[in-house]
Amino acid sequence: MQHMVMSFRVSELQVLLGFAGRNKSGRKQELLQRALALLDGCGAPIQIKIRELSKRRFPSKAAAAAAAASSSSSPHTSPLKQQPHAPLPQPGDGLEYKHTPAMPPNHNQVPVLPDVSLKMLPFYDVLDELLKPSSLVPKGAARFQETFFVFHLTPQQAQDVAASRYLLPLPTDPFSYSLFVSREMKSGRIEHSVQVQLRFCLLETSCDQEDNFPPSICVRVNGKMAPLPNPIPTNKAGVEPKRPSRPVNITSICRISPTHPNQISISWASELGRSYCVAVHLVRKLNSDILLSRMKRSGIKHPDHTTALIKEKLAHDPDNEIATTSLRVSLQCPLGKMRMTIPSRASTCNHLQCFDAPMFLLMNEKKPTWTCPVCDKPALFYNLIIDGLFTEILKKTSEMEIEFLEDGSWRPLKPK
Repeated sequence: MQHMVMSFRVSELQVLLGFAGRNKSGRKQELLQRALALLDGCGAPIQIKIRELSKRRFPSKAAAAAAAASSSSSPHTSPLKQQPHAPLPQPGDGLEYKHTPAMPPNHNQVPVLPDVSLKMLPFYDVLDELLKPSSLVPKGAARFQETFFVFHLTPQQAQDVAASRYLLPLPTDPFSYSLFVSREMKSGRIEHSVQVQLRFCLLETSCDQEDNFPPSICVRVNGKMAPLPNPIPTNKAGVEPKRPSRPVNITSICRISPTHPNQISISWASELGRSYCVAVHLVRKLNSDILLSRMKRSGIKHPDHTTALIKEKLAHDPDNEIATTSLRVSLQCPLGKMRMTIPSRASTCNHLQCFDAPMFLLMNEKKPTWTCPVCDKPALFYNLIIDGLFTEILKKTSEMEIEFLEDGSWRPLKPK
């Protein structure tokens, strides 16, 4: 299989890489290196495509090899009496082609490039896909597996990453500068706003997938260990601790150059009935201030909307003997225990109580949970609203608690 790929021209290499979903641009040597990387653990579709391209490249050799194989199968037949043999069927002829898999049957149906979609992360804008979601395909029946991937940066991508580094006040001496930057990069205090991000998830196409690490995983990028999140301890016997569901920033161990490929080595423990994917994205890291400005640009919920909710909650129910005529709400944020500045809540929540948007975003920037501090239900960023009625109330009263009445009006409550 390797000698077939080595004989390909640029056009065949581009067709093969395009079929596998890899980058098709670059010089022949770069294309050849990417194509050879496909051979590690490649499945039946890739092998069939390679044979098909090889047959197109050398049609006469393929026919001669088929004829030689036919003649060698009947050595006692005189050459004068031999009947002409048709060429053996090849992949791509439209005939049924039976491929003997090199892996157990339970892994035979794992697609190389599955149609998997990863959940969007509010604090990252995806700029490009450096490696499309690719299956971690086990080779053989062994529990512990290893596979390899290669990705490249374009000149523009490499320039964007290099130009996005956050710098602290730096020494002017070149030697001191080099030592300082090296030390700060290792400590994580200098990082890039444009990052190379590694993500793992389950091979599941029914919905957007959150980050999910395979068991016993170990990742090396260009021979260096990737900084995976530490596993969460568990008290359950025989259960391997899970790693937090978050992406991995591998910028510091990548080759930020368009002329040098980046190689990823992944070892993991395969599980019966569960398959995983890996993807590499080029992202721009955001902060809570940027997300807050995006919330403001999306608009403030009109006060009439909240007023209608109040009337609905306080409407008299004839089946209920106890009528609720008022509703108390605090103007203090349940997170910071301070008076709210920008009242917010998730549109998926049923309560009127708000929380302070800047505080909520800042806490999720440090540890993303996206859980409502009032009802403990999911409060995703894309469902957050700024409440227009509470915004007006905060401007009109200095009290920390108010009371809503049946007609939708409100009044401040002074502390006892």
